[in-house]
Amino acid sequence: MINLSHALVLASNSPRRQQLLREMGVEFTVQVRPTDELFPADMPVSDVAGYLAQHKAEQFAHDLGEKLILCADTVVVVDDTILNKPADAAEAREMLQLLSGRSHQVITGVSLLSPQGYQTISDVAHVAFKTLSESEIEYYIAHYRPFDKAGAYGVQEWIGMIGIPRIEGSFYTIMGLPLHKVYELLQPFMVA
Repeated sequence: MINLSHALVLASNSPRRQQLLREMGVEFTVQVRPTDELFPADMPVSDVAGYLAQHKAEQFAHDLGEKLILCADTVVVVDDTILNKPADAAEAREMLQLLSGRSHQVITGVSLLSPQGYQTISDVAHVAFKTLSESEIEYYIAHYRPFDKAGAYGVQEWIGMIGIPRIEGSFYTIMGLPLHKVYELLQPFMVA
């Protein structure tokens, strides 16, 4: 178990992020505040995830007290274009067809707000998809309903098992929480 000098709040409803942080051995509570996910149109795509993670953390700045607030945001980037969460099956199908047979980037930004201020980092992973058949795409959408996932897929789900032959970078970055980076951010607050 990792003991921290401050209570940790995970500002995310993502069941995957909550599971990963639990498995890392960190005690935390979950608190989410409404936050728009808008960013400047001229912002480089490589900066968006970190910007959004810190923007989420900023919602806690006025009543932080002696807590640590951990926020994250994940974007899928192909052809310098961000693929957000699909609105419906048709949009999920379009995204998966775009990713099929190609490589893309997954960037997860993490921001830690402490009484000392913000620390924000991003981690990048490169993901290669095999060419997916229409029936594989349809099966995945029907059975896994990936509407809460950037890029319309979860690497830990069936599509990742059968469709992703190569990853460069952290598997956990693709899942939405680069644990090696989170550990680094939390280290100054760890107690024996």
